[in-house]
Amino acid sequence: MARSVYVTGIDRGDGRQAVELGVMELLTRQVDRVGIFRPLVHAAAPGEPGTDHVVELLRARYRLDLPATELYGLTYEEAAALQAAQGQDELVSTLVDRFRAVERSCQTVLVLGTDFADTNIPDELAFNARLANEFGAWVLPVVGGHHQDPEAVVAEVRNAHRAYTDLGCSTLAMVANRVAPSAKQQVLRGLVAKLPVPAYVLPEEPALAAPTVAQLVEATGAEVLLGDAAGLARDVRSFVFGGAMLPSFLPALTEGALVVTPGDRADLLIGSLAAHSAGAPPIAGVLLTLGQHPGPNVMALAARLAPGTPVAVVPEGSWPTAATLTHLEGRLTAASPRKAEIALGLFELHVDTAELTNRIELSRSERVTPMMFEHELLERARARRQHVVLPEGAEERVLRATEILLRRNICDLTLLGEVDAVRRKAASLGIALPQEDAAGEEAADRSRVRIVDPATSPLRQRFAELYAELRAHKGMTVELALDVVTDVSYFGTLMVQEGIADGMVSGAVHSTAATIRPAFEVIKTAPGAAIVSSVFFMCLADRVLVYGDCAVNPDPDAQQLADIAIQSAETAAQFGVEPRIAMLSYSTGTSGSGADVDKVRKATELVRALRPDLLVDGPIQYDAAVDARVAQTKLPGSAVAGRATVLIFPDLNTGNNTYKAVQRSAGAVAVGPVLQGLRKPVNDLSRGALVQDIVNTVAITAIQSQPSKGSA
Repeated sequence: MARSVYVTGIDRGDGRQAVELGVMELLTRQVDRVGIFRPLVHAAAPGEPGTDHVVELLRARYRLDLPATELYGLTYEEAAALQAAQGQDELVSTLVDRFRAVERSCQTVLVLGTDFADTNIPDELAFNARLANEFGAWVLPVVGGHHQDPEAVVAEVRNAHRAYTDLGCSTLAMVANRVAPSAKQQVLRGLVAKLPVPAYVLPEEPALAAPTVAQLVEATGAEVLLGDAAGLARDVRSFVFGGAMLPSFLPALTEGALVVTPGDRADLLIGSLAAHSAGAPPIAGVLLTLGQHPGPNVMALAARLAPGTPVAVVPEGSWPTAATLTHLEGRLTAASPRKAEIALGLFELHVDTAELTNRIELSRSERVTPMMFEHELLERARARRQHVVLPEGAEERVLRATEILLRRNICDLTLLGEVDAVRRKAASLGIALPQEDAAGEEAADRSRVRIVDPATSPLRQRFAELYAELRAHKGMTVELALDVVTDVSYFGTLMVQEGIADGMVSGAVHSTAATIRPAFEVIKTAPGAAIVSSVFFMCLADRVLVYGDCAVNPDPDAQQLADIAIQSAETAAQFGVEPRIAMLSYSTGTSGSGADVDKVRKATELVRALRPDLLVDGPIQYDAAVDARVAQTKLPGSAVAGRATVLIFPDLNTGNNTYKAVQRSAGAVAVGPVLQGLRKPVNDLSRGALVQDIVNTVAITAIQSQPSKGSA
């Protein structure tokens, strides 16, 4: 049994939820059965079972199938009663029994220590240390550095390390969290010099401390008059209390501000929303006080001015409302996925995840789950950061994916579109796009984004001349090309061709043809590739299969089918899937005949002749390719049958329908289509692509471009 990890602290306000999320991410990259356990939890009401927002976030994000009741030990009230009646030994024994129940069904467990807030536990640090020892877990203490000078933070961390060590704990590492960014390096130097275990320093991240509009609505008991889910998820970065006349009030608005004003001030309500709509600046929302509802005409205008922007009303006046608002801080919950991505990005940027993983000493699972495959994609893309261009810069899903990619430090990005329009759209979604030239102590280590308008870019003339030269045989001139290259797909493709970007991802709103036609014209096929084809990575519950070609070639001949098989095997190997190729047909071995079977048989022979190093078999039926028992009957002795990882379909109709059937019926995660055979990577999205689909495809594109960069 791998040792579990017990994340704990020394006081409240340390922001350790970001560390808990980061450790969970590390564990799920290595093994597919990770449990979580909260020994003590606050009850929602006396006598009721307790729940915890971090536990619920981890359950939802990592799709844990353990019953929710098993993830908690006791409520604080139950623990106090048990300890008073039977002593602490009995309390600890009860918690150990409940922990063991989780541990028995998992490969490792993340334990979330007590929260040092209204717990009524004497010597809470010692209590956490004892539980960690009884659980046999590593201890990862987190010390808060909010509003503390560097020397004080270093002293607190050293004292915490000494305290847990003296109590017999095995300390995994020490974390100083919420440290002032300007003090980070000084704190890190002090800890590295004075601690025998690894030490990590996470700077204060304002976006994590900022509450969401939804959180403020809940805290004040406000009634929501306008606003959608995305609007309610916006971060509130500041407050602007409105009492002045509109001309004096507007300059006080700042990006992400919540406007608080009496409900009878229709001028401030409409003025704030009009400023938001114009993008100068985008606000978080409006909170109306004194229980006054604006009239129907005002609300109708408000809804048209800034659709989705929250407008809510509270019964109290501005002063009691302000007292409630100013003490709220953001928190990680299942309803705030953006904050989770921010927290993970912070953790991964400032923690040596490889070092931490090695110290935990987890043995990687032989099974590869969909989540583990997705984690591996992001990790490989991050390891050698590339530059990907996204032509659909103003599309909401692309912007949300951009935020994740930047926060997780996956790659550098270029968004194409009219610059002000892209920034206004991002701001309306509550997404802060950093300036390209943003400076800072660690700016060079962070993913960067730039926004380029093809119509006004200095590259337009250069690209037009290049495109005219490439297409001169089709009658293209520079004058005509000047218009062609303002198309975002062509502009992005030319960026890749010229090495300004390493790859391109498009298709969220553009057709497949619009995405890949420029690639055919400009980038063209790679040496040795006869055609461009595609694969899907089909992430099943316990393995990853590669399906090709399910998206590009309608009816390939034998030569093309062989080329697709070789390309697909190379793609599989590039992404860590050992290629064993099954050339699929409606018959296995020599049991069938006909033109379709003969095509597959010939293609199989061509693959063997062209690449004798590859394991390939065919014709073979799908069940014989993936099920060892069927393979033993239909094709005994085959090195591929029953163990195939690369499945090549005879035509697009079969491939496309099969991948969709498996995706829906088996609950598989389909990642792709991934294009192959081009000299440089360009990948197409489904127009129904989800944000995570875009993130995965960008990561794949970045990885595809890495070999061209050499080993640097």
